[in-house]
Amino acid sequence: MTGSHARWVRIAVDYGAPIAFAVTFYGFGRDLILATGVLVAASVLALILGFVVEKRLAPLPLIAGLFAVVFGGLTLVFHDAEFVKMKITFQNAAFAAALLGGLMLGKNPLKALLGDSLRMPDPAWRQLTLRYGLYFVAVAVANEVIRNTQSDAFWVNFRTALLPLALVFSVSQTPFMMKHLQKPQEGDATPEPPDPGV
Repeated sequence: MTGSHARWVRIAVDYGAPIAFAVTFYGFGRDLILATGVLVAASVLALILGFVVEKRLAPLPLIAGLFAVVFGGLTLVFHDAEFVKMKITFQNAAFAAALLGGLMLGKNPLKALLGDSLRMPDPAWRQLTLRYGLYFVAVAVANEVIRNTQSDAFWVNFRTALLPLALVFSVSQTPFMMKHLQKPQEGDATPEPPDPGV
């Protein structure tokens, strides 16, 4: 598969399910339970598509997909939309705990995840890991505030806004990465910013 096709598949895997969720919510009477059913189905399809095309399951989309299936499934079983709303909190808290906890233990989890495609010195990896960890904390906290104080429609707006926000945050880290990028070795992939799970 060509690089451009692979990129489109990656975008579909990363963003297809949340977009389908928002479209269903706004297009079918703002029914959060129905939208959650679409989210679960689209998450499963995205994981299958990613596996078929790339012959692997990328870690972040896999984790995000599993969270969508688990919390979406709880929403459908108990007919309670609070479960799907909590998915953002638990998912981002898990990412933050993995990154920040790894740093506190003297590990470098982001480097372990992306080090083969992006070469930077360890201090730069630690700084980038800290930035992503704090980003995930901020999203988890914001989600808790919004889901406990605002309407379903407002929360869906916030959930949808996280898609471009994740892209903006990732792109904003590119200058830092380029500043610390070490000379690539033969066969290295072109570096891309890490992709925040959405």
